Amino acid sequence: MALLILGLILFIGIHLLPVFSSAGASVKSKLGPAGYKGLFFLVSLAGLILVVVGYGNARSDGPLVLYDPPLFLRHVVLLLMLPVFVLFVASGAPGYIKKIVKHPQILAIKIWAFSHLLANGDLPSVILFGSFLAWGVTGRISMKRRDRERVGSGNVDGQAKVSADLIAIVVGLAIYALFVWKVHTWLIGVPIV
Repeated sequence: MALLILGLILFIGIHLLPVFSSAGASVKSKLGPAGYKGLFFLVSLAGLILVVVGYGNARSDGPLVLYDPPLFLRHVVLLLMLPVFVLFVASGAPGYIKKIVKHPQILAIKIWAFSHLLANGDLPSVILFGSFLAWGVTGRISMKRRDRERVGSGNVDGQAKVSADLIAIVVGLAIYALFVWKVHTWLIGVPIV
C-alpha cells in the first residue's frame, strides 16, 4: 500500500504544481521550460509506475473491503466508460468536443475515477480512484480560474473541426473496444466481461 500512496503523491503532486501558480512559476524559472517539462515527465512516469505496481501489490495482498457494490454497477461502469476514451482522444484534437467541454482530459479522468469507485469497494481502489477524482475536481476548478485570467484566449486554436470530433469518436470507441476485449485484462489483470 505504501508504493501506491507514494506513487499517488508523486503523480498527483506534480500535476498539482500548476494549481499553485507561484510554485509552478518558480520551478519553471529555475529549470527553464525544457527542464520543467523533463522534470514533469520523469516524476509523472515514476509516480505512474509506482501507482500501477503499488495498486497491483495492494490488491493481491487481499485488500480490506470497505463496501460491496451490487453487481449491476459493473454494467453502469461499462456505460460510463464509453465517453472516457472519446474525451481523452478529443483533448488533443481541435474539435467541438474540446471547444465545448474545455478540458476533456480532466473530465475523462473524473468519469473514469467515479465509475470505478462505483464498482470497486476495496481500500486500494478507494484510495486510487478517490485520489484521482479529487485531483480531477481540483484541477478543473484551477483551470477554470486560469482560463478566466487568460482573457480572450481559448483552448482551441482556430476553428473547431467536425472531422477532429469524428476522429476522436472513432479512435476513442476503438480503444474502448480493445480495453473491453483484452487490454484491461492484460494491463490490470481484471477481465471486464
